[in-house]
Amino acid sequence: VQLQASGGGLVQSGGSLRLSCTASSRTFITYAATWFRQAPGKEREFVATIDRGGSSTYYADSVKGRFTISRDNAKNTVYLQMNSLKPEDTAVYYCAAPRVRDGALRTKADEYEFWGQGTQVTVSS
Repeated sequence: VQLQASGGGLVQSGGSLRLSCTASSRTFITYAATWFRQAPGKEREFVATIDRGGSSTYYADSVKGRFTISRDNAKNTVYLQMNSLKPEDTAVYYCAAPRVRDGALRTKADEYEFWGQGTQVTVSS
């Protein structure tokens, strides 16, 4: 599965962005999908995940209530709506699909095999 992330940019604190992750293969709809992020000098961290049907989601505490993950399987696309952005949200954001195609929600980066190229999000104060 090849993943293409887009939608990043520069936004002021308190602003919003919507990231998109589009897959090249229809098999993507059989995977849970997840967003991670990596800030300079830091490890890649879990942000949000959604099951293959789009009915179950899970968020990192740092983004809960501000970010919303969703998917449109007809378009092979997963979204991350980011509201009330903070400077500490600045990072490269990656979408990913797991190694195991069982629909379970996973939060550890080493459980993921397929990665998008990343899209930069910069939040100015």
